[in-house]
Amino acid sequence: MFAFIVRRVIQALVVMLVISCIGFAIKHSFGDPVRELAGMSISAEERDNLRRELGLNDPFLVQWGRFLEGALQGDLGMSYFYKRPAMQIILGKAPATLELVFAASVIIVVLSVPIGIYTAVKPSVLLSRILMGASVVGVSIPVFLTAILLISIFSVHLKWLPSFGRGNDLIPLFGGAWMSGFFTWDGLSHLILPSISLSSIMLPLFIRLIRAEMKEVLESEYIKFARAKGLKQKRVLYVHAFKNTLLPVITVGGVQLGVMIAYTILTETVFQWQGMGFMFLEALQRADTSLMSAYLVFVGFVFVFVNTAVDIVYGLVNPMVRITTRK
Repeated sequence: MFAFIVRRVIQALVVMLVISCIGFAIKHSFGDPVRELAGMSISAEERDNLRRELGLNDPFLVQWGRFLEGALQGDLGMSYFYKRPAMQIILGKAPATLELVFAASVIIVVLSVPIGIYTAVKPSVLLSRILMGASVVGVSIPVFLTAILLISIFSVHLKWLPSFGRGNDLIPLFGGAWMSGFFTWDGLSHLILPSISLSSIMLPLFIRLIRAEMKEVLESEYIKFARAKGLKQKRVLYVHAFKNTLLPVITVGGVQLGVMIAYTILTETVFQWQGMGFMFLEALQRADTSLMSAYLVFVGFVFVFVNTAVDIVYGLVNPMVRITTRK
């Protein structure tokens, strides 16, 4: 098991090395840091001196090495627009995105598990066919269109829920470093529509995945044997069948968690949700390449970390994974 973990960690480090190279290449290739930092009013000689002080005349590999050294210390450069460390800005926006992703994940888990099991156990029932048809429609509709439809129905016509922002009644946590909307009605009401919108693209996928895996497990020999022993239907479904359905769901869930963070760009834009995705689009519009590259490296790190953790957990749950990778 130790060798399996070491291999996964080494693979994660290699992937992060590639991501850092891509992120730094974006920062290095687009825009002029001297112009962004000093403006257009300085002379050509002062511009050259500043480029030399910043090390911008050094070879690409030398600059990348400095970038890696700073990244290991949590320094991903300075934002040209905010004139502050990019990591500080990202961490300030991260709570909004993480709360949105968490709320969407709760919706996915709460709905996909019972619906997936029900449609697997009773595939011929009319309700199951309606749910599966709705899942096909859900996969087909883009997340931004779902967001616009939700705003049109629940904000414009019914006027039940707010259509943008996080609200004004946020609770400070961890000494004010995390402003949370989970503990007030104002914060929760602003969270409902964005979280439903974000979950809409992943929920149908998980319903269909759980249904397919559950149907396959229910046809296996040990399930037939459990039923032959006279075990209750609920015990067969939830203890024997669903337990073995979870393995592929955990794997896909880890990958989709990173995808959901990427999808927050569209959701946050529609709802004007002040998170990392909205920040990235603003950086793109302002040509703040330093903040853009820092965002890509940070999100890449989160994605790699989550997938590595899922691989390790999967290896602990299923020893066959460790044997296969060793071959």
